[in-house]
Amino acid sequence: MGTPAAVGQHLLGPHVVGRRVVVRRVLRGETGPSGGPALTDQLGTCLAWTGGPGGSCLLQPDDPAAAPVRIALADIVSGKPVPPRPSHRLRVDPREAQLRALALWPDLVTEPVGDWVLRRSPTSTARRANSVLAFGPAGVDPVDRAHDQVVGFYAATTGRPVAAVPTDGAEEASFRARGWVAESGDADTVFSVAGVAAARRALRGAGATGDEVELVEQAPGVVRAQLPGATGVAAYDRDWVGFRGIEVDPERRRQGLGLRVMAALLGWGAEQGATTAYLQVLADNEPAVALYDRLGFVEHHRYRYLALDLSTRA
Repeated sequence: MGTPAAVGQHLLGPHVVGRRVVVRRVLRGETGPSGGPALTDQLGTCLAWTGGPGGSCLLQPDDPAAAPVRIALADIVSGKPVPPRPSHRLRVDPREAQLRALALWPDLVTEPVGDWVLRRSPTSTARRANSVLAFGPAGVDPVDRAHDQVVGFYAATTGRPVAAVPTDGAEEASFRARGWVAESGDADTVFSVAGVAAARRALRGAGATGDEVELVEQAPGVVRAQLPGATGVAAYDRDWVGFRGIEVDPERRRQGLGLRVMAALLGWGAEQGATTAYLQVLADNEPAVALYDRLGFVEHHRYRYLALDLSTRA
């Protein structure tokens, strides 16, 4: 028979209440592979700690749908605090985040090429609305057929094939191998996310004085915020609210107008039921990056634009 597990040698206690921990415990009445007591590991947040004889640790597993587990202190073999679980919004993969952002252009025309998405807007010249979203493999065999479809689509519509690809990923290598180059001298684009509630707290007080921000519906789920000297657009989709075109007239900058527009759009998003906010900014736009950092936005992923010069093709 195996050696009994030593109980009580751990780094847990009342100080871990509210923190994420891993707990190894004995399963009473069960036998492990070595013939000794069976053990199991439990990962979650400590909700309560009761010391003394008969004491226990109440643990909420990482799965929010799971019921809390009460673990007798006498059954704990080892345990320690661990880093917090990454935010659920950061666990959304980049392609899914990009697909949600399509809501920002209500008139967008899209067409699949395998798992890539051709995008074209009849009213906007923005690259995000007029480029192929190539996040992940195309899933088309052979892949040259997918590339030919991309070139053909934009040659016939915008006249300039542009691709949005994850920074330094396999997709970028695939396009560059076929003659695509950096679309411009711009830095990478940073897709950032934040909790709506946290961002609104950071903006508390913005918009308390001055002209009222007017919200005008552009399409179902899309609004434009208008203020003398500033404007911006927000779109809601599946509990995410995104922003684009937050602009302030040059002569009206440093007066808090951009913050007031953001506050109004975040408030609108919260009313729709949004819990996650997102926006996209060039990595070298240091003032904007610093502002969004203060509002709680964190980097989700980066991507860049590539273009193909049709004049060089035979």
